[in-house]
Amino acid sequence: MSESNNKDKLIILGGSPLIGEVEISGAKNSAVAIIPAAILVEGKCVIDNIPNISDVAGMLKILTTLGADVKHINSSTVEIDCSKMSQHSAPYDIVRKMRASSYLMGALLGRFNRSSVAMPGGCDFGVRPVDQHIKGFETLGATVNIEHGMIDIYADELVGTNIYMDVVSVGATINLILAAARAQGTTIIENAAKEPHVVDVANFLTAMGANIVGAGTDVIKVKGVPQLGGGTYSIIPDQIEAGTYMIMAAATAGDVLVKNVIPKHLESITAKLLEAGVTVEEFDDSIRVTSNGKFNKINVKTLPYPGFPTDLQPQILTLLTLAEGTSIVTEGVWDNRFRYVDELIRMGANVMVDGKVAVVEGVKRLSGSPVAATDLRAGAAMLIAALAAHGVTEIHDLTHIDRGYENFEQKLKALGAQITRRNGSRKKKRTG
Repeated sequence: MSESNNKDKLIILGGSPLIGEVEISGAKNSAVAIIPAAILVEGKCVIDNIPNISDVAGMLKILTTLGADVKHINSSTVEIDCSKMSQHSAPYDIVRKMRASSYLMGALLGRFNRSSVAMPGGCDFGVRPVDQHIKGFETLGATVNIEHGMIDIYADELVGTNIYMDVVSVGATINLILAAARAQGTTIIENAAKEPHVVDVANFLTAMGANIVGAGTDVIKVKGVPQLGGGTYSIIPDQIEAGTYMIMAAATAGDVLVKNVIPKHLESITAKLLEAGVTVEEFDDSIRVTSNGKFNKINVKTLPYPGFPTDLQPQILTLLTLAEGTSIVTEGVWDNRFRYVDELIRMGANVMVDGKVAVVEGVKRLSGSPVAATDLRAGAAMLIAALAAHGVTEIHDLTHIDRGYENFEQKLKALGAQITRRNGSRKKKRTG
């Protein structure tokens, strides 16, 4: 699992329909929370279906730096043993690159009653406050100090209590589950996030010996246990990767069977594609998407699960640039998630942004152009635009895409995409 060269670029000749089958990897949003959750386990845990992406590599590197023993059993399975870990301070340089490093706060606090973690980084599309995390930690009995970009948290003892979340926050919900898993007594988290990866983290901890009920509802009860003993766990399929390929199939007038998915997790994206005139067939663990390349205008608003996911907003907006008529896309989660729109406009899209609302006037076609991946999901949007466009598109700043999509070049080539990665530092093609 290596980090990409940010000087790399993708060269894509658009206009070919994607046809065939694609296997969805393990959920990125689950993996980057479950790996730090392993800090709470004083025994060996084997985690399967881990995606081979740079964010996962970074998180495993952090655990190794903290003293964990990490072994790669194969490309999608790791064994993590944190029994000899003694450090509670996470390395600044890696933490600053990853939003998910915030989960180290709850995991280290839950294990050592102490954590010292830099303010997390990741994609830059507006302020991502950690106030809900801090409020929850303090309610459990911890003291929190923020100074010089570091969040220092300590407690004599964490004691279970009732915590009401002022706003629905996936990160804070997971962090409080982590902190409460080994606390004294029972913690009740109300107005909790219900996303599939929240449930996945709770299921992982339960498999290791934790006592957690209610994950997937808005009230989660965590009865603290003195120790977690280890075990084996398989991460759920990635709902965002699956949704991305579904939209790619639609945008390219393709016919793609998206395999290894949980269709229930994809209901909101399936509903919007059907509304837009795309054919979607559901099976037990796969979804087939077929399209004639003609789309109806629709309105989309991102919301916490089970609403339409913010992590699929750039992708669906890109599809709607090719729809007939005017579509409205409203961002209901983050403040500044439309920065990528300027890149779509370079390709001929007609989009006007006003705050959290984008008005998308459909055009007959997009044209290839040099563009940048401004963040992870915006990078996926550029891929969709490039595949659907006429002519050649160059996508720069690939670090973002590599953070969240496993083997995307190989998967797209297998579906018939004409895509090549060029290494910016050596001016040489990298195949595969």
